Amino acid sequence: MQNSEAMALSAALLAAAGDLTQRINDGVVARGFADVRPAHGFAFARLAPDGATVTDLAAHLRVTKQAASQLVDEIVRKGYAERRPHPRDARARLVVLTERGWACTRAAETAAAEVVGRWAELLGEGEVRVLGERLARIAPYGPVRPAW
Repeated sequence: MQNSEAMALSAALLAAAGDLTQRINDGVVARGFADVRPAHGFAFARLAPDGATVTDLAAHLRVTKQAASQLVDEIVRKGYAERRPHPRDARARLVVLTERGWACTRAAETAAAEVVGRWAELLGEGEVRVLGERLARIAPYGPVRPAW
């Protein structure tokens, strides 16, 4: 593969990922969660299903503990999460999604399914399934994180 072809493929994948992120966010906002942004979704993905500490969230998002703490303050203030005592560490606090946070997460799942459904209309179900399988082979294992 020539460098120009590799750059074109890289650009197409980045554009698709950016478009997917934006469309999911647009779908979440359209479902009544107008005060969220994509960074919240990446945080919600780490908080579900069992919660996380601010330190865990910072590592997941690849940000400082201070930045993660500010994000937690924001989503707690907006009613998407709450702080609880950590069940195994008396010094730590566990951040967990509230029912509003779970509802927002379900809205994101629905929006993602709609986007992938549009891909299936364009490419066909089989092609989308193959695309998913091929991307799974090359995608790094681990959490989905923002590319700040």
